[in-house]
Formats: sequence, structure tokens, C-alpha cells
Amino acid sequence: MTDVSLNDGLDDGRTPEAGFGDYLALLKPRVMSLVVFTALVGLLVAPAPVHPFVGFVAILCIAIGGGASGALNMWWDADIDARMKRTRGRPVPAGRVEAGEALGLGVALSGFSVLMLGLATNWFAASLLAFTIFFYAVVYTMWLKRSTAQNIVIGGLAGALPPLVGWVAATGAMALEPWLMVALVFMWTPPHFWALALFVRSDYGDAGVPMLTETHGARATRNHILAYALLLAPVALALGLTSVGGPIYLAGSIALNAAFVAGAARVWRRDQATAEADRFLAERKLFKLSLWYLFLHFGLLMVEATPLVVRLEGAVAWL
Repeated sequence: MTDVSLNDGLDDGRTPEAGFGDYLALLKPRVMSLVVFTALVGLLVAPAPVHPFVGFVAILCIAIGGGASGALNMWWDADIDARMKRTRGRPVPAGRVEAGEALGLGVALSGFSVLMLGLATNWFAASLLAFTIFFYAVVYTMWLKRSTAQNIVIGGLAGALPPLVGWVAATGAMALEPWLMVALVFMWTPPHFWALALFVRSDYGDAGVPMLTETHGARATRNHILAYALLLAPVALALGLTSVGGPIYLAGSIALNAAFVAGAARVWRRDQATAEADRFLAERKLFKLSLWYLFLHFGLLMVEATPLVVRLEGAVAWL
């Protein structure tokens, strides 16, 4: 009888078969969570009642569409991901999932999410979701990411559109409020990613991605971070003056923007030697703050939309 080791097939150089977690990773769940949250807020603050089941289906479809974009991104970017320390362990470059499988999954989920959103809500929202997937997978991933230092700036539109999709799914129409939500995410995206690029800069250079840190240097990147932080603040505050805002949102937004501008100013004042000496401490802090910045802004919009807050604000206004 031949002695078969339990480790056979793992120690002979072959890659283990993909598991459920690998296919889930193709959908970029962390990125998808941001898409889901902003879309959910867009749907909940819209001035139209939505049946809970319809709302659930709408957000599920938007989440699946976001995941489809991630799978298509990983299919196309497998060569880049393989050269970056931060991404080389992803399923496609690591060899656990075939590129064709990622492509097939992305295409199938794209079609399914758009079709189901159209059937569950309206075809206007479905067309916006289709455009969002197309913009991220084709315009950003296949073109902008490899061709221009403005990749994050222009490509950020794809990640900014979900709250508009959520709003249109509820109302079937455009309005100023969701576009300001889009503008908030759009203006937030560059300083968020540039702060990250400052302390993982070698990754982008090794992969040949023309991130601003590689094409224009750290000094220009620091200048851009501060400029965008200053431009972001009035957009965030303007949202508080619309029908979905209010005093709670405005108070929180003022505090968040003061902290964000202060953090960007600290990053701007530093030179490369200082940053390297403390292992990019200020840059890492700004990146972490940027995550809380967006989450809390949309969280405050949800707070403003709750019936209790609406009643309290109405009572204060009456007094």
C-alpha cells in the first residue's frame, strides 16, 4: 500500500484550491462596505417611503454591483497586483483563482445586479448602477489607472455615485441633495488615497502605476492633499444646509472638517526626511482619520433622518 501524506498536493509547488473566502475577496468586501453604507444613506434620507423589502433588495443589488466591479478590477489588474506588496496575496495574482473565473464572475454579477435593481425599483436607478460599474471597471481600471496621475481624481466618480443610486432607487428622480453626497465622496477620495500613497509609495512605483507620488513627487502630493481638504470642507458643510442636513450634522461636520484640515496641514508642513524618520506617522493618522471622516458624515445624515431627531428639531424651531 502506498503511504499518502495528508500534505500531498500542498508541498509539491501546487497552489491550494480556491475556497469561498477567495471568491469573496474578489468582491473587495471592504470597499463594498463603503458602497453599501453610502448607498443605504442615500436611500434612507430620500423624501420617499420605501418598503423595507424593496429597500433591502435595492441595497443588496448595489452591493452585488460593487462586488462585480471589484472582481472585474482584480481580473484586469492581476499583473499590477502581483508586483505590489499590498495586493500580491489577492486570489488572482496568488494563483488561487483563474483570471477567467474572476472575469466571468464580474460579468455575471454585473448583469444580475442591474437587472434585479431595475425590476425591484426603477430602470433609472439600474442604469446609474450600470454606469457606475462601467466607469469603475473600464474607465478607471482599464484606462485612467495606468495612464494618468489624475486616476484617483477622475476615477473617484465611480465610488462617489452609490448614494445617488440609492436616492434614485427610492424616488426615481435626481435632486441637489444626492449630488452633494456624490460631491462629498468625490472630493474626499483624492486626499484619502494620496495619504495612503505617501507611505506605500514604493508599491505604486514597483507596479508602474502613475500615482501622483510617483509622477510629481511627495511635495506636490502634500500640496494637493491640503488643497483638496480645503475644497472638501465647504462641500461637506453645504450638504448640511439642504433638506437632509440640520444642526446635528452641521456641528459634527464643522468638527470633522476642522480636524481633517488640521491633519492635512500637518502632512503639508512635513518634508520627506521628517516623515521617514517617524515612519509616516502623520500621514498614517490622516489616512485613518479620512476613514472616520466619511463614515461619520454619512452617519450624521442618518441621525438627522431619524423621526426623533426630526421631531426635536421641529420643536426647537417652533419655540
